[in-house]
Amino acid sequence: MGGAAVLLLFSATFAVAQKAATSQLPPIEPPAAPPSAQTSGATLSVTTTEVLVPTLVERRDGGILYGLKPSDFVLEDDGVAQKIRVQQEMDTAPVALVVAVEQGGASVLEFDKLAKMGPLLDLFLADPRSQVALVGFDSTQHLLCDFSHAEAPVNAALQNLQPGDGGAAILDTVSYAVSLLSEQPKEYRRVLLLISERRDHGSKHVKPVQLVKQIGASDVLVLSVSFSPSGAEFLHDVKDNGDDRTMNIVSTLVMAVKAFKKNVAKEIAEMSGGEYTTFTGDKRFEQRVVDAAKHMRNRYLITFSPSNPTPGLHTIRVRLAQDYGARIIARANYWLQAGS
Repeated sequence: MGGAAVLLLFSATFAVAQKAATSQLPPIEPPAAPPSAQTSGATLSVTTTEVLVPTLVERRDGGILYGLKPSDFVLEDDGVAQKIRVQQEMDTAPVALVVAVEQGGASVLEFDKLAKMGPLLDLFLADPRSQVALVGFDSTQHLLCDFSHAEAPVNAALQNLQPGDGGAAILDTVSYAVSLLSEQPKEYRRVLLLISERRDHGSKHVKPVQLVKQIGASDVLVLSVSFSPSGAEFLHDVKDNGDDRTMNIVSTLVMAVKAFKKNVAKEIAEMSGGEYTTFTGDKRFEQRVVDAAKHMRNRYLITFSPSNPTPGLHTIRVRLAQDYGARIIARANYWLQAGS
């Protein structure tokens, strides 16, 4: 059968399956209004007191470089080196995890992989106090499982995902997930595992500028695992380690908003100090989730008090004082509130 015929057959089959599954879904609740980054006491209030910068230091062989001290790091805020503190005890805090999985569009092709993901989440929840919530989304978001340490409800929900509409409201969903995480106890490490395509389709309640501010003023670590990448974009994402980021505080916000249009999943992860990865097969997907859990636990927590308390979006660059040949993954920026 020719390639065009296969494509037409697949498209027709997918359309029929999607229509049938969607007709069985209950009415979708309207999305919650996105929270202000200033309204929750649990959300990181980025003030002149302290900015949190989770930082992963990975050797060439993929191992983690441990034992580094504050003198081993150089952190620049808009190009100006800062006095920093480094918390080396990275594995003691319980985790509040939100898993956000896309149900819209062609994501139905990935449901078999998502159905097997439940046991992998145990890697995030080693501490008995840790909790996980599951959010599904298409043109809107749905809380499929509220926070719980129990694995069974999340497993059941992942194994019974239903196709949604053609949307992928990533901006709205990330804002909603950050809101959920901000309500968790402040001693918890807040993590969002986002499994989606790269681009936003259908967000109606949150604009890119709003999400830049919300992520920049939170302590949520975003780990993005995306499907259907092109080879060229994947190679670009691997090579882009943030070293060439501009340090112009006026243009940084404009650049971040523009980048959201190209690959919102990648930009959100990098803003938060998390990671963006891609997958094409079952084994690759499982490995991406395992790596995300491992790297979440192996980040240095760097903090600093900004020497320049200018309100707005600040660009961060973290590097090592000596060349160990390591890769640095750290949050790209933060948002400083006016009047802080």
